[in-house]
Amino acid sequence: VLLVDKPRDWTSHDVVACIRGRFKIKKVGHCGTLDPAATGLLVVVLGRATKLSQQLMGASKVYCGVIGLGVETDSQDAAGNVVATAPVGDDVTEERVRAVATEFVGEQLQTPPMTSAIKKDGKKLYELARKGKTVEREPREITIFSLDILRVAPPDVEFRVHCSKGTYVRTLAADFGEKLGCGGHLKSLRRERSGNFDVSDAYPMGVIKEWEREQALEAMIPLPEVLSRMTES
Repeated sequence: VLLVDKPRDWTSHDVVACIRGRFKIKKVGHCGTLDPAATGLLVVVLGRATKLSQQLMGASKVYCGVIGLGVETDSQDAAGNVVATAPVGDDVTEERVRAVATEFVGEQLQTPPMTSAIKKDGKKLYELARKGKTVEREPREITIFSLDILRVAPPDVEFRVHCSKGTYVRTLAADFGEKLGCGGHLKSLRRERSGNFDVSDAYPMGVIKEWEREQALEAMIPLPEVLSRMTES
């Protein structure tokens, strides 16, 4: 396993393709897509470890980010088109924001956004969204283990969330704004942790691109240690 700190404007596939090509490794995959605008931990699996990708993908995740209140977009994040705006009133106090955050903690059903890669009748939702179509989506069971408010500076709310696999943080941001009555979207996102892997141990792509193959091999977490960390989580 190679832990990568994905930069902004790179797709998760870009990271995989770069590593595969630069180090001439045939089997390379990742454990959980990050949107191009998001940064942070991307767990990259290589060789035999690619068989563990589904198990590793199932681990819980920790993200920090910023919710932009008063602006709704069609993608629920900053990459989308603005579809509604509303004033962020004086009633959106730090006390109220923290109270709303507690309402999201626990098991719940979340409706995936139209801009997700989930398939409906063989078509990915984002492909339908590009054609201007909106279809019914089955809500999915997720768990929010914790949602901590780090800073309230309207219209921005900085947060850290520990959530289960399959949680759409941009949907969480949009739902958060809806509960406050002014709407909202995800302005920025960074993945800090996935299972027992932490972004503090990850390598930036700028560094990885300068490596020779031997340096890449030295930076990888060997399979026995990967298996041990999976057992711990």
